Amino acid sequence: MAAKTIANAVKSTLGPKGMDKMMVDGMGDVVITNDGATILKEMDIEHPAAKMMVEIAKTQDEEVGDGTTSAVILAGELLKRAEDLLEQEVHPTLIATGYRLAAEKAYEILDGIAKDLKPTDSQTLKKIAITSMTGKGAGTARDMLTDLTVNAVKLIAEKGVEKIDVDHIKLERRWVAARKTPN
Repeated sequence: MAAKTIANAVKSTLGPKGMDKMMVDGMGDVVITNDGATILKEMDIEHPAAKMMVEIAKTQDEEVGDGTTSAVILAGELLKRAEDLLEQEVHPTLIATGYRLAAEKAYEILDGIAKDLKPTDSQTLKKIAITSMTGKGAGTARDMLTDLTVNAVKLIAEKGVEKIDVDHIKLERRWVAARKTPN
């Protein structure tokens, strides 16, 4: 229940019509954000299952740099479905095996629909960059940041790299939440 509650706390922030959350920390500072990772960082969580959801978000952020809210919501839905199966007296080992098989099938499907992307495909690279920046506070600088990102990828490709490896790109993350002190 605690893990599902955490997933529900960030669910309404997802998507183009996602809503902002206003939180007050222990010092009385107000934080307004729609970034799932920021929301989870600001929450004072004690329950072990809820802490697991925060760890999911942290791992997603460290590994990918995006999709923290989606990862938490997906984990919450998987737990909800597992709870339904447990109520039907399905053994936990069987549920875990089913989830593992589903993950393998998902990877197989994704590999089947994945497309190779050439560094010269500026339009697709721009779409990827814009999608990654959505909801990250890029706002008015989005077009400039998109062009910088695409040019950086092209620059690596021009130096003779046939397949671009993410190790050749240094990611800088500077998340700034809007902070206001109460009147």
